[in-house]
Amino acid sequence: MGFRPLIPNSADRGAQMRQYDPARPPAASGKAGDFVLYLEGAGDRAIVGGWCKRLLPALAASLSRSTVILGGRQPARAVEHFRALGGAEAGCRALCLLDRDDGRSSEPEDPEPGLEFYTWGRRHIESYLLVPAAIRRGMGLEDSDGRVARALRPHIPPRGDDEAWRDLDAKRLLGRRGPVARTVGAPVPLARVARATRASELHEDVHTCFSRLRGVFGIVEATVVR
Repeated sequence: MGFRPLIPNSADRGAQMRQYDPARPPAASGKAGDFVLYLEGAGDRAIVGGWCKRLLPALAASLSRSTVILGGRQPARAVEHFRALGGAEAGCRALCLLDRDDGRSSEPEDPEPGLEFYTWGRRHIESYLLVPAAIRRGMGLEDSDGRVARALRPHIPPRGDDEAWRDLDAKRLLGRRGPVARTVGAPVPLARVARATRASELHEDVHTCFSRLRGVFGIVEATVVR
């Protein structure tokens, strides 16, 4: 498929998740076939990794090693880092995933060849984890345990209310002090919830994002573990 992560396996465990550092740009240009996935934070990496194990299991490890953490919603940092690698002229490709937050534009005004941006339709990436059955499975609860559904019911907008979903603060709902954690008495393991979410339960935005990834890898049809 011509895919090669920018950081190969090595004894340096810190290389498994790279943090953007403007004071330490990449030491060398990228190579043809290199791919970078830019994410806002470590939590995003855990969630995308969980979905990848479900939707693109064969590439989960490689995609994780190719992730660069921007340290916030910083699309300009992705452009700077990508250019330092040599960009499209060096044969590199990249995708930057961003939360919608307050609805600001996700992309710099001038397009960067080889670097694509994808902004989630909802406020936070965590919004796509608000599937009670998947949360229940991710937390290791019995199928008959209705606590998660009851805890979320007052907070979840109707299915067709896109505006309410865009404004919903999912980080709060799934946080340590959120209604689910308080009701169950344990924190919500976001990566496990992402992995436990079945393909049929994933929102169209998530499938669209992974379609973009499949296009980069030249995959016609993903192997989905249901």
